[in-house]
Amino acid sequence: MERPRDCNHLLKIIHNSLESNKANDLVAINLEGKTSLADYMIIASGTSSRHISAMTEHLRRDLRGVGLKRIRVEGDQHCDWVLVDAGDIIVHLFRPEVRDFYRLERLWDHTFDDPSACSKNTSTSLDSSQTH
Repeated sequence: MERPRDCNHLLKIIHNSLESNKANDLVAINLEGKTSLADYMIIASGTSSRHISAMTEHLRRDLRGVGLKRIRVEGDQHCDWVLVDAGDIIVHLFRPEVRDFYRLERLWDHTFDDPSACSKNTSTSLDSSQTH
């Protein structure tokens, strides 16, 4: 069983899981220096509640597969908005209209990072000039 080596490795695992389950509009928001809740927030949309439910279950399975034991999931009863807490990374899965309503990207005054481009050699930190 392969354990995530670092946050970037965990980002790739989550990105690959969501991509393989056809997540839409997948983005990562670097939260370092903005909150102590997590280092990254990943936001993605599903086409329906059933699609979001399937993405949630596959993501949970993939995270357990790399040795994460404490995975908390909220909102999976209705699957309009599901939150998956993977420790250093929080994942939000939305139906498109719910995502449009809450606009978490705007709330966090984000800089989008391409989660598929994350690697040890890729800097994903935000500096103060990007947050104002």
